[in-house]
Formats: sequence, C-alpha cells, structure tokens
Amino acid sequence: MEPPPTIIATSSFLKLPYRHWSGSLYLLAIKKLIPLYLHEQEREGLRAAGRFNAELMDFLRVHIKAGVNTLQLDKLANQYTLDHGHKPACLGYLGYPKTICTSINEVVCHGIPNTRPLKDGDIINVDITTIVNGWYGDQSETFLIGPVSNSAKRLVQATFDALFVGIHAARRGGTVTEIGRAIQSFATKAGFSVVREYQGHGIGRDFHQEPGVPHYPVLTSNRDLIKAGTCFTIEPMLNIGSWKTRVDTKDKWTVRTIDGALSAQFEHTILMTETGPEILTLTQNGPQEGHKF
Repeated sequence: MEPPPTIIATSSFLKLPYRHWSGSLYLLAIKKLIPLYLHEQEREGLRAAGRFNAELMDFLRVHIKAGVNTLQLDKLANQYTLDHGHKPACLGYLGYPKTICTSINEVVCHGIPNTRPLKDGDIINVDITTIVNGWYGDQSETFLIGPVSNSAKRLVQATFDALFVGIHAARRGGTVTEIGRAIQSFATKAGFSVVREYQGHGIGRDFHQEPGVPHYPVLTSNRDLIKAGTCFTIEPMLNIGSWKTRVDTKDKWTVRTIDGALSAQFEHTILMTETGPEILTLTQNGPQEGHKF
C-alpha cells in the first residue's frame, strides 16, 4: 500500500504542503532517518511478516475469479489473518474501512472492496499488508480474470517485469533514485507511463517510513542511500494512458487514472542485506521472476 504522493512528498524531506496517502493535506517539514535493521532477530521478524503475507496472498489467489466480489475477498483475508493470530494492517489505518485494497481496471490503488462481482476481462490488483508480532509485510499482485484484452495482458506483463527491473536496480550502497530510473526507462520503452503520485516506502516496525521509493527518477532521492539493513517496498504502477490520477471525491480513497485507461501494479517487500536485495514476500504459488502471463 502506497504512502504520500511523490510529487509533493520527497523521500528525505516532506515538503510543505504534504499530502498523505489518502489524499488529505498535512503540514510537515521534518527530516527523517532511514531505519536500519542490523540484528538478526529484527530481520527474522521482517522475514516472518513477509512469509505470512505471501501465504495470505496464496490463500486468496484461488478465490480471485469471475463471479466473486471483492467484499468476499476482504472477508476471507480478514478471517484468515485473525485465525493465524495476526493483524490486518490496512483496517482502520488513517480511517481506511477494509482489510485489503482491491483495484479493478482503471483504479490505480486504494480501491475499497465492495459487492461488484469480478467478470471476465477484468484486471484486479490485490494489495495486502499484515502485522506479525509488530512487524509489517506488504505486497500486491495484479490478476487477470478470464480472457483479457491483449493491451491489458501487455500492461500486466510490463508491470510485473518492471517490479523485477526495480529490484535488480537496488544495490547495497546505491541510491533510491536508481530504482526509479530503471523502472521509468523500462516502462517508457514498453510504451507505458509510470504513476508519479504514489510510491514505494520504507517498512518495518511502521507501515510507512523512510525511505520513500519513487518509481521514476527524483533528484532528492539521490541523497537516500540503501544501506544494509534497509527494508522497503518497490511497487510500480503502470498505466496505458496518462500517468496522472484522481482521487474519488465520494469515498476519498479510490485512486483512478485521470483518463480512465487501465492501470496495473505489483509489489514486494525488500530487505537489503550485506549480499544484496532479499525479497521477503515471495509466494509459493504465484508468478515468479520471468513468468509470462
């Protein structure tokens, strides 16, 4: 799940005015440090949160099909999480009303589960975050519902590939902006735009923390070094049309493409170790790097 829009919230300094991830306005100008998780006990906590979150995604995936509505998916996710003794991170966060985010077709992110049934031709992003013993795990996948258009399949494939382009661009001692530059370059060559108003984020003991991870090159992200012990998400959102978005004026959460064109997203939680990036939210049954949709 995405933190503040990167247009007005940079990764090291939160500029004035600063809009948080639900679209409201705050006034904040505080330099924040990037937390480092250097002890093995901390890293095992992060890994446990990532493992359970991936397990939850695998549990949900068999239910994500035509005829099922997203409110049903939300209830399944909530019950599974509670049954395992963990907490849904999104539920109640800044007033968000559900356990998961379900973003269909032109919805970029923060779609609220409802009674609309999925149908053949839809694409849907399912974004889940769990708190496991005080640690957060966060990831998302975009699913194809039945036969979809060639343009939808191309978009989903490019977005999935862009996630791994970003992961491979992350290196110990490198800068955050290298991730965004790699994703932007890949997406542009593929013929898609990269959403600029929402970004990846640091994660650990808090849901959203430093560093912010824009998916396009941002000058201020050059100052954010990815040291060993940094934990963060990479979660590119690619659009068929314009990169610009709009927030639903009624529910104040649902973010849509400004032109109504399709959008897709994939996300993993990453821990930078002494030997390179470790993906904490790999699923057993979901698409792995190199997968073709």
